[in-house]
Amino acid sequence: MIEIGIDSFAARFTDNAAAALSDKDAMFQLLERMEHADRSGLDVFGIGEHHRKGFLDAAPTHILAAAASRTKRIKLASAVTVLSAIDPVRAFQNFATLDLISGGRAEMVVGRGSFTDAFPLFGYNLDDYDELFAEKLELLLAIRENEFVTWSGKFRPALKNQPVYPRPVQEQLPIWLGVGGTPQSFVRAGALGLPLMVAIIGGETHRFRPLVDLYREAGRRAGHAPEKLTVGLHSLGYLAETTEQAIEDFYPGYAASMTKVGKERGWPPMTKERFMSQMGPTGALLVGSVEEIAEKVLRHADALGGISRLTFQMDSAEVSHDKLMNAIELIGTKLKPLVNNSSR
Repeated sequence: MIEIGIDSFAARFTDNAAAALSDKDAMFQLLERMEHADRSGLDVFGIGEHHRKGFLDAAPTHILAAAASRTKRIKLASAVTVLSAIDPVRAFQNFATLDLISGGRAEMVVGRGSFTDAFPLFGYNLDDYDELFAEKLELLLAIRENEFVTWSGKFRPALKNQPVYPRPVQEQLPIWLGVGGTPQSFVRAGALGLPLMVAIIGGETHRFRPLVDLYREAGRRAGHAPEKLTVGLHSLGYLAETTEQAIEDFYPGYAASMTKVGKERGWPPMTKERFMSQMGPTGALLVGSVEEIAEKVLRHADALGGISRLTFQMDSAEVSHDKLMNAIELIGTKLKPLVNNSSR
């Protein structure tokens, strides 16, 4: 079975009509979508973390906690927690508290983050990018395993038999490692026996298979059981009644946002031709009708050697709230059953 859900960055960074909403109203609509995802039978809803204009997710656990009071069964996760720029003690406390509020539905997906704004904001040196993450992940996992923690490192004061409270409802708070395309990150996740969440937002999904194989091999060598080495896939996507309608709804905002981000990163402007190249059978974009995307999900799962979770990231294209609500319903009530009744 493949768990299916939504990831949101609460993004509001293009100049289309949807951006005329106030931040207050946009946040209210996001919570409505989270509640609707729960009603529609989706398995997980993740909230990202960004510290820049155009995103409302700088304090994701607050959003997740607000959603916890309005939902009953859906898992509530980060997507991702920028662990390099937060104290692991505080991160654990935040999610343990969320776990208590939600009755055991909290999960963490931790990563280094694709934007670097958090580093100067919280006083960290970007030259320590990977070293910070490795050390903080080590401490976070130690806190998860032990109520009383003894630990020392380079970037934070040592802990000597220090208790960390509160403890979560779940015996072991789920912690996934969110990765992009860096081989060392896949190996790290495997060596630690952590579930892997792979963000594939461009190119062809099957090209990530060698990296996923690296993860599984690193886990095997570290002595972790194969069933513990689960893989999730985070994809840009959007569903409508027809593929033509999905493209019409999604492409304009997607092109505007990708072009804007591309100016910072040296990418060329997004064109319709480049967009359509991602719409093919092996392309990363999951934009289309229910039947078409169900087949594509299964194709991607096969290409990666099996996945246990898939999350759609839809709102960076600034599709209207009503259309996002419809897409969520299609994913939960039609796509999810179709994928899992056809899983091979």
